[in-house]
Amino acid sequence: MKIWITGGSGFVGSHLSARLLDAGHAVVAVGRSPEFDGIRHENFRYVSADTREAGQWQEEIREADAVVNLAGKSIFAYWTEATKKEIYDSRVETTRNITAALDGAPGRETVLVSTSAVGYYGDRGDDILTETSARGEGFLADLSRDWEDAAMAAAEKGVRVVIVRFGIVLDKDGGALKQMLPPFRLGLGGPLGDGRQWFPWIHMDDLVSAILFALAEPEISGPLNLTAPNPVRNRQFVRAMGRVLRRPAFVPVPGFALKTALGEFGEVLLSSQRALPVRLLDSGFHFEYPDIGPALKQLIRG
Repeated sequence: MKIWITGGSGFVGSHLSARLLDAGHAVVAVGRSPEFDGIRHENFRYVSADTREAGQWQEEIREADAVVNLAGKSIFAYWTEATKKEIYDSRVETTRNITAALDGAPGRETVLVSTSAVGYYGDRGDDILTETSARGEGFLADLSRDWEDAAMAAAEKGVRVVIVRFGIVLDKDGGALKQMLPPFRLGLGGPLGDGRQWFPWIHMDDLVSAILFALAEPEISGPLNLTAPNPVRNRQFVRAMGRVLRRPAFVPVPGFALKTALGEFGEVLLSSQRALPVRLLDSGFHFEYPDIGPALKQLIRG
C-alpha cells in the first residue's frame, strides 16, 4: 500500500512510518519543517507543506491507498487565544483540506484514519467512557467535535473513515512521559492536584498497532478509543513511575499552581477521562501492554 501521513515526521508519525516501512508499505510523510532526516528508507519520502493551506500536496493524496491524519500543534503550552487558534487550525483546517482532496472514486477503496482525542469527552469524573458516550464541554471537546466532523465528511465520498481518539501516549522519546521523567528521576515527582483524576494512557507500541489494525480491518469505521484497557488514576500512575524508577513520588503539584503556570491548559491536566477501548477489544485487538506497571518498565528500563 501507498500510505500518506500528515504529521508523519512527528512524535507518533515517525513511529508509525517506521512500522509501515518494516511491513513493506510505501510511506509519504508530510510536515511543516523544510527537511526531515529522521528516516532513511527507499520506500520513504518526505514532503514539506503547510497542510492548513490548500496546495499541490493535495494532488498526491489522491494517489494514496490510505491516509493517516496525525497533524496538529502540540497542546502542551500556555493557552492564549492565539495558541488555541493555532491548535484548532492545525487540526481542523488540515482535516478539511484532506477531505477535499479525497475523491472516493467508484471502484477504488480508500481509508482515512484521522486523529481525535479523549478530550472529546470533557471532564467526566468517574464516568466510564466508551465510543458511544456523549461529547463533553470545553475547548478540547469542541475542537474534537469539529475535527471529527471534518474527517467524517469524507465518508460522504465513499471513503472508509476511522476516528482514533488518542489517550495520553507514553513513549520515552517524546510526549508527556519524556517531560515527566526528569523531575521523577530527581525524586520530585508527584500527583497533579489531588491525583484522583483518571489517566487514560496507552503505550506507543499499542497505539501504532491499533492504527495498523484500523487500516487493515475493512469492517471498522467511526470512532475508536485508543487507550489501554486498564486506565489508572493519576496518583496510581505516579506510584507506578516511582516504583519503576526506584524514586519517591509524593511531591504533589497543587491545582492552583498548574492553573497559574499553564492557564486553561492547567485545568485540562486536572480533568478526568476514564476512557475504555471497547470497540477495539470487541473487534479482536490484542494489547501488548494493558497494565501501567509493565508498560512503564518496558519504556523506562528497556
